[in-house]
Amino acid sequence: MKKIILIIIIGLNAYQLGAQTSYTKAVEAQIKQVENHLAGEIKIEGRVDYNILDRMAYYKVKGLSVAVIQDYKVVWAKGYGWADEQEKRPVTTETLFEPGSISKSLNALGILKLVQDHKLDLNTDINTYLKSWQFPYDSVAKNKKITLYNLLSHTAGLTVHGFPGYNRKGPIPTVPQILDGKSPANTPAVRSMFEPGLKFKYSGGGTTISQLILTDVTQMPYDQFIAENVFKPLGMTNTSFTQPPPASKLKTVATGYRDDGSEVDDKFHVYPEQGAAGLWTTPSDLCKYIIETQLAYEGKSSKVLNQQMTKLRLTPYIDQSAALGVFIDDKNGTKYFQHGAGNEGFRGFYYGSMEGGNGVAVFVNSDNGSIMFELMNSIASVYNWKGFYNPIVKKEAKVPDNVLQKYTGTYLIEDNFANISKGKDGYYYTANGDYNKMYFSSETSFFTLESPVEKEFTTDASGKITGFSRSLRGKPFSAAVKVLNPDTLKGSDEFFNTIGWSLLEHKNYNEAITYLKRGLALYPQSLLIEGNLAHCYLFNNDYDAAIKLYKAHLNEKVTDGFTWADMIKQDFTFFKGHDFDKKPMDKVLAELKLEAPDGYKNK
Repeated sequence: MKKIILIIIIGLNAYQLGAQTSYTKAVEAQIKQVENHLAGEIKIEGRVDYNILDRMAYYKVKGLSVAVIQDYKVVWAKGYGWADEQEKRPVTTETLFEPGSISKSLNALGILKLVQDHKLDLNTDINTYLKSWQFPYDSVAKNKKITLYNLLSHTAGLTVHGFPGYNRKGPIPTVPQILDGKSPANTPAVRSMFEPGLKFKYSGGGTTISQLILTDVTQMPYDQFIAENVFKPLGMTNTSFTQPPPASKLKTVATGYRDDGSEVDDKFHVYPEQGAAGLWTTPSDLCKYIIETQLAYEGKSSKVLNQQMTKLRLTPYIDQSAALGVFIDDKNGTKYFQHGAGNEGFRGFYYGSMEGGNGVAVFVNSDNGSIMFELMNSIASVYNWKGFYNPIVKKEAKVPDNVLQKYTGTYLIEDNFANISKGKDGYYYTANGDYNKMYFSSETSFFTLESPVEKEFTTDASGKITGFSRSLRGKPFSAAVKVLNPDTLKGSDEFFNTIGWSLLEHKNYNEAITYLKRGLALYPQSLLIEGNLAHCYLFNNDYDAAIKLYKAHLNEKVTDGFTWADMIKQDFTFFKGHDFDKKPMDKVLAELKLEAPDGYKNK
C-alpha cells in the first residue's frame, strides 16, 4: 500500500515539475534557482526562501504558468500543478488562462492602432464615435466631455471598477445592457462619478465603453478585429478575446479556483466585457506583446504601433503612473510598464522593462495571487534586474494573544479602510481585497510579507489603540485611524456597503452587522446595504431577522434591471462557492419560492 501511495506522489510531482521544453544546463540551473528562492517584499530573519511547490500548497494554488524574458527573448517558460485537478490535466506552456484586466493592455493596442490609422482621435468626445449607445452626460460631468485619452488612462471619472463575469449556462448581456446596468447585467450602470480629466479612478466600465467604440467604428466583432489587427501581427497564435472559448479549446483551458481551493461555478466565468476582462492567453504568448512593446519603444519594430504611438502609450496621463492601458513603475531609476489582473478564479500580471529587454508574465488559476509576487522577486534576483527587488529584513517578535486582541477592529485610511481580525493560525490584515497574515517585529510594530509598508500602532494617554502609522523606508504615509464608535462614522453608502461586504466575506458577522446598521441609518433606502445585512443575520444564526428582510423587498429592484431576487441568487452562488453553510440558504430559497441558479446548483 505504501509503495502505491509513493508512486502516486511521484507521479503528481512529475506533472507539477515537468518542463514542457528542454533547456541548456545553464538555463535549467537558473530555473532551479528561481523555483527555490521565492520571497516577499519583507523577509523574516533566519527563514530560508520558499520553494515554488511549497508556496502553491500554502496558498492553495492549483496551477501556475510563467514565462521569463531576457535580452528581448523568452529564455524559458514552464507550467506547474493542475489546469484542472479533477480531470488531472496538468498546466503546460500551452494552457490558456483568463488573466482579467491584462485585457486592457491589448484593448489599448487595438484602439491606438485605429488612432494611428486616423480612424479615431484621442481628444474627441466619445459620443462622436458611439453609434449603438450614447453616454448620458449629466451635471456630475460639469459640461466636460470624456475622451478616449480619459477612458484608456482611467481619468474619465466613471463608475464600475470591475466585473464578476457570468455563468456560461446563463443569459449573457449585450455591451449596451452592461453600460446601462440593465438585466441580465449584474453590475450597475456606467455613469459619471466626478468630472472627467480631474484625477485617476480605475474603471473597467470606461474600458468597456472603448470596446463599444471599436466595434461601432469598425463594424466588426471585437474579438475578430483584435485577432486580425493585434494578435496576428504579433504572432500571438494562442490568444483570443472570444467569450466563451470555442469547444475546440476547452481541453486547453484552465479551470478557475477560489482562494479556498474550490472550483469556480462551471469551471470559469464568461466576460462579455472583453476589452476589460475577456482575454484568454498564455504567458509565452503575452511575452510576444511585451517584447514588441519594448522593441517598438526603441524604434526597432512596428508590427502594430510605431515608435511615436508606443511612446505616447507608455506616457502617464494626468496620473503619475497610469498611461494608456498600462501602468508605469519606477524601480530605483529603471522604468517598467505593467498590468495586473483578477478574474473570478484567476490572477495574473506582467512586467516589461522600458530598456534592456527584461520581463515576466505569470498566471495562476486561483483567487489568491500572492505567490506571483514572490515568484517575480525571485526572478528579479536571479536575473539581476537592477534596483527591482530590495527586500526589508525583519526580526520576528512573539506577542502575547491578549495584546494582539486589542488590535482587532476596523481602521480608516483616507477614503479607504482596513480590518484586523483573528484567523485560524494568527491575526490577519485585510485591505483592498487582500487578506494577509500579520507578523510583528515588536509588540506594537507589524508587517505583512506581501507589502514593504511598515506599520506601528498608536495609543492615547490611557493606552487605548487609536490607529497605526505607515511608512516605507522612512517615508511616512497617511496614518490609519481606528474606528472606536461606528455609530458616529460618516461616509457614502458605497463605503458602508464595501466595509460590510468585506467583513461578511471573511465571516466577521457581528462587526459587519454593526457597520451595515450604521450605513442603513444614514441611507435607509439602500437595498444593497440591507441585502448584506440580511446575509449577515442569516449566517449569524438569526434566521428570523434574515427572512424578514428578504421578504420585505422581494418584489423590488436593487438597481435598474437587477431585482432583489437576482441579488439573493447571485450572492448565494458566491457564498456557496466560498464554503458558507448551505443549509440556511436552501431554507431561504425554499421559503421565498426562488429557483436556485445554475451556478448554485452546479457547485
